[in-house]
Amino acid sequence: MRIAITGIGAVSAIGMNCAETLQSLLDERSGIGAMHELGSVHTDLPVGEVPFTDAELKRMAGIADSEPMPRTALLGIIAAREALLQAGLNEEMVNEKMVNGLAFISGTTVGGMDLTEQHWLDYANGKATENIRLHEAGESTNAIARYLGISNQQSAVSFIATPSTACSSALNAIMLGANMLRTGKTKAALVGGAESLSMFHLNGFNTLMILDHVPCRPFDAERHGLNLGEGAGYLFIEPEEQAIARGATILGYIGGYANTCDAYHQTASSDNGEGALLAMSGALRMAGLQPADIDYVNAHGTATPNNDLSESAALRRLFGDNLPAVSSTKAFTGHTTSASGGLESAICVLAMQHGFVPANLNWSSTAEGLITPVTHTRHKPLRHILCNAFGFGGNESSLVISSTGTDLSEAPMIQLPNEQINVQMVNDEMVNSFVSSAESRRMTPQMRRVVAAARRAMEESGVAIPDAIVCATQWGCMLQSMRFLQDMIDSGEQQLKPTPFMQSTHNTIASLIAILTGNHGYNATYSQGKQSLDCALADICTQMSLGLINTAMVIEFDEQVDAWDAVLQHIGDRTEDIARVHIYTNNSKI
Repeated sequence: MRIAITGIGAVSAIGMNCAETLQSLLDERSGIGAMHELGSVHTDLPVGEVPFTDAELKRMAGIADSEPMPRTALLGIIAAREALLQAGLNEEMVNEKMVNGLAFISGTTVGGMDLTEQHWLDYANGKATENIRLHEAGESTNAIARYLGISNQQSAVSFIATPSTACSSALNAIMLGANMLRTGKTKAALVGGAESLSMFHLNGFNTLMILDHVPCRPFDAERHGLNLGEGAGYLFIEPEEQAIARGATILGYIGGYANTCDAYHQTASSDNGEGALLAMSGALRMAGLQPADIDYVNAHGTATPNNDLSESAALRRLFGDNLPAVSSTKAFTGHTTSASGGLESAICVLAMQHGFVPANLNWSSTAEGLITPVTHTRHKPLRHILCNAFGFGGNESSLVISSTGTDLSEAPMIQLPNEQINVQMVNDEMVNSFVSSAESRRMTPQMRRVVAAARRAMEESGVAIPDAIVCATQWGCMLQSMRFLQDMIDSGEQQLKPTPFMQSTHNTIASLIAILTGNHGYNATYSQGKQSLDCALADICTQMSLGLINTAMVIEFDEQVDAWDAVLQHIGDRTEDIARVHIYTNNSKI
């Protein structure tokens, strides 16, 4: 199967559509500047902000002013709609031709945090409304699907999922969509991600001291950190044969892809870039390419001292002295975190269509260990592009986008594989048997329960290092999220501590297990409400079908948090302490 890209959509600080994005790239015009919409006290921090209010975005998206809607979903609706229209589809055509045949996979971490921030004091004082439901990451994905007309009573998509793996979320969404096409689970997929700025993650990154006070300088000797951005990016992908049959314009192809875990640290990359190297080489291997075949690398390139050195080391290990053109487009858009893989994939398609390498803005000098990027727009034909997206917890993803199709293997979707072990642990005595006192001091109660359950599951199943670690959670790591949110409100965004933020991301658990076990394999987390486990199982089933993995650890987790339950009671919901670990094996391959 050749997977064609027939539509792209992009929204960011440099454009509200692909045409505006393209022009900004060609003009070398950055969208990073002073914040106007966010309302943080940290006005000294430049951001890549979409220059419209929520009310203005609602009008662009065709949503009533009175309708509560996370900014993440608003950005996603505009970008996803552009991808559908460019692919030659409108709502009526989706209903007619793609009924029960379209997958929508959209990565995010922030989700509806912006609404939670705005109304938290009301919630805490017992004045909660239905809006709190929009906090959940998967609700932003559901809202986008609903307003695009691809999920309603007359027309249901075949699959909706929300990967939440921090800054690699959108690229992981593209990978899952491709796997679902290859296994016949879906006829077409709208894939990517959306993320808005929020005071929570601006302050969180600020506690890590990795935000620059001037426009960021990826790979520069004087770089001091990243600028946060917001936006959305989506690809519409489908089998080449289908695209040709319906007369769609093919913009490019999915060549190959891989996800690995650096298994090094929750917020830092390894010095030698091991996880990044494994992801890039895995993507090339699937695409059947050699390093010399790559014409351009759209680097993760955050401009933090750690990332740029680590990614440079990985690039040197992969390409040696024959480094292709490399640039980071985050100096244009800011780091759009969970949306970055989708937005930058769309940028790669634009670069391939129009034959140019985007500039790495603001670069002036090199230093030992750093690669030298392309500093001005370079016009040249591009056949194969490698796009990187790396997230907290060492979640490393790479994607090859090509001008010609790669024949990727196909396989029928298997049913749920054999479950070797199912462990649920809540007993403190049992937890103490599997988690040392030294480790416990650095973990929340929920983390201790999951780690203990994972270790017991591996011990009893005999699977010491599973090929994949996949988590399913409705609310994520709510204890630390609530601690950081409350501290932020109490302190007025001052004197915040980094630990709650570091342990608040949805993929904290999956990456922690990988770090503790030295597991460099596939690593993913899904947050799709009550369907989160279904999404995780669908992921491992597609991969087992295609022979990409043979064993998988699937972790279900959520945690009971009194402060959050006090809010949820107004909508008749509550959180639960869940720490279940399943080990699955594909018996035909073992």
